[in-house]
Amino acid sequence: MIRDVSGSYRRALQATVQHYSGWLPAPACIDALKGEGRWNNDWDASLELLRRHGTSLPARHDLIDVFSNFYFGGDPDGDPGAWTGYIGDEPLRVQRDFFTALDQNGWGWGFVSGAEPPSARFVLQQRLELVNPPLIAMGDAPDKPDPTGLVQLSDRLLPHRSGGVIAYLGDTVADVQTVLNARTQRPDRQWISLAVSPPHLLPGSQERSAYEQQLMSAGADLILPSTEAAIQWSKGSKGADSQGHSASIR
Repeated sequence: MIRDVSGSYRRALQATVQHYSGWLPAPACIDALKGEGRWNNDWDASLELLRRHGTSLPARHDLIDVFSNFYFGGDPDGDPGAWTGYIGDEPLRVQRDFFTALDQNGWGWGFVSGAEPPSARFVLQQRLELVNPPLIAMGDAPDKPDPTGLVQLSDRLLPHRSGGVIAYLGDTVADVQTVLNARTQRPDRQWISLAVSPPHLLPGSQERSAYEQQLMSAGADLILPSTEAAIQWSKGSKGADSQGHSASIR
């Protein structure tokens, strides 16, 4: 996880559901939905919460417009300086030197994100000042847990058509399942699922422990205490030209 979306994407999800139903879903309700592994797309998650609440469902394109207005607060394809939405409330979980450290440890890196391309590029290129980072965003591949985007990224990161190691860091059950599905699709490569809890789940809390258990039960190979902990992990895991590292932006 590169940014904390509890005050942005999740808040937009809550606000969208409330807009149509008058009901504000609690963070634990969203965590439970995400824990099912099927609702990585927040538009679909909003519709599913409305359906379960018994609310008449709006047209998907209308819901997307409402969601985007909450999240971007302006034209998603326009000037980011004009955005007034929740996207402005996203603390970064890492800084640019995180990626420099991965380079030094011998790992290439890139991103597979369920976020809209303007949102992903804004974080990576403007806030983190990364130059043309390898990115698979919404619309570039089917939504996770379909592994197509992750496999496409592996083809960019690795110098050979087969073999090599890909470690994927994410914070949802869908992220873990994406790695498991990639193992089936491309068994010639070694796929590692690194998982981290969302930052709104406080260390030592019962909620965080339960969430981490969900990630492990889904098949995560290792739970990290934070995104930054991937630096130490990558140092202990021997990097080479045959290895890559990818991260989920959200």
